[in-house]
Amino acid sequence: MDDLCVVPHFPEFNTKVRYLSLQRQGGGQVATAMVALARWGLKARYMGKVGDDEKGRFSLESIRAEGVDVSHVLVEPGAASQYAFIIIDARDGERTIIWDRDERLLYREGEISKEAVCSGRILHLDGHDVQATLKAASWARQAGIPTVIDIDKVEPGTREMIRDIDFVIGSGTFPTSLTGIQDPVQALEALAAEARGFVAMTLGREGALAMTPEGPLHCPGFSVKAVDTTGAGDVFHAGFIFGLLQGWELARILEFSNAVAAMKCTKIGGRAGIPTLPEAFAFLAHRLPHWSPFGPGKAEA
Repeated sequence: MDDLCVVPHFPEFNTKVRYLSLQRQGGGQVATAMVALARWGLKARYMGKVGDDEKGRFSLESIRAEGVDVSHVLVEPGAASQYAFIIIDARDGERTIIWDRDERLLYREGEISKEAVCSGRILHLDGHDVQATLKAASWARQAGIPTVIDIDKVEPGTREMIRDIDFVIGSGTFPTSLTGIQDPVQALEALAAEARGFVAMTLGREGALAMTPEGPLHCPGFSVKAVDTTGAGDVFHAGFIFGLLQGWELARILEFSNAVAAMKCTKIGGRAGIPTLPEAFAFLAHRLPHWSPFGPGKAEA
């Protein structure tokens, strides 16, 4: 659950600032991606844990109402549900996230359903629960199901995770955080050397950078009037997964992912700005006359 607070400018230390708007929306990396995919006509299931509190009930209903299957979400008695208070600078839409996640939301041994994990065509992960991520990724690999991860922080087990994932798409800071290399291209190259499959990173308004067998591929972003960047990466990952399932080639996938992420930024919150497919296709056709969702071409890992 996200509480989104828009302020005229980010407050300086020990000052007061009057907020411009305050609203509540469902949030979360994978949850928001599943909502986007459901809106685009795909079947989506969310697996995770919430607390037995008001935030948990709100979070669960926010995705159930979108048609996302929540039959395998567990409710943890006494735990606080994951929550974020997000401060949005009205001048450029950039956000600062203040969040918390109760350790009791981690899976216990035996709580994950292998059948549910392996019931889809793609498994999308966020890596917050390292042991659960490793187990789910292992099951998916055995079943021949491609895995995608949205990752932005380095913690014990991160290196082991990225070696188990087919499509590692990190934030713009993740490759440097993991490798210690400041140059983004060199950091991504080093990340690719450690990972087992495809690697890329999101670059905000600059688009995305992917590593291919031919070398780095930069796909530029789109210029929009951004009011809030919250959830842009979540929607980018949804776009990437959608493109994979359509069998598009990599450049087309990245263009679509950049477009839906940019369009999301035109509205407050991670979900309000998710475009419909016709809106996204029209946006791309206007910005990139060559672009089409149809035609041959398969994505390559």
